[in-house]
Amino acid sequence: MDAIFEVLSAEEAQRVTARYTPLADAVRELIDATIHTAADDDVVANARSAIEAVTESLRQRTRPVGVSYRVDGARPLTLGNAAIGLGNPIAPPLIIHHDGGGRCWSEFILGPAYEGPPKLVHGGVSALVLDHMLGEAASEGLSKPRFTGTITVKYLRGTPLGPLRSEAWIEGKEGVKVFARGTISDASGVTVEADGVFIEPSWAREAQ
Repeated sequence: MDAIFEVLSAEEAQRVTARYTPLADAVRELIDATIHTAADDDVVANARSAIEAVTESLRQRTRPVGVSYRVDGARPLTLGNAAIGLGNPIAPPLIIHHDGGGRCWSEFILGPAYEGPPKLVHGGVSALVLDHMLGEAASEGLSKPRFTGTITVKYLRGTPLGPLRSEAWIEGKEGVKVFARGTISDASGVTVEADGVFIEPSWAREAQ
């Protein structure tokens, strides 16, 4: 099924992004503080009450699940995406740069909210990052509907929390299939690599 999009002008998209991005950034800081806090009972109880009140105020008006934005026919503005959503506090978020020719990269920070083994990134989070990065490459910047068919992730060593870089590129095409590869690296080199097959869905083929 095709996604549900609300079309925005570039100016409207800037207003939406400016409204919700700082809120998500603040909640990311709250998540980090929640993980690290050693506050006493009273402070925790007061914080919980304040958070619950703010949560209730935000729920007074919500968008339907599955609705996203598209900017004047350009790539989607997916505020809730788990990898790139500027309005999603659990997203790092990844800021994707495209170099053309089906290649892209992102530099980002994964902090304590993404921890698996002590001081290392959870393997599932690495898989999430690479699934998205390969998808960005395969779909040529989310401009073409190509979705994950299979992805194989190889963990070369532990990925430390902190600054990281991911790269992805198209390796080939065959009919409705696109083959992509990608990596995550720290300052010492590649920590995780992945191969994926991305498929153009039937509804997109029928629309051509």
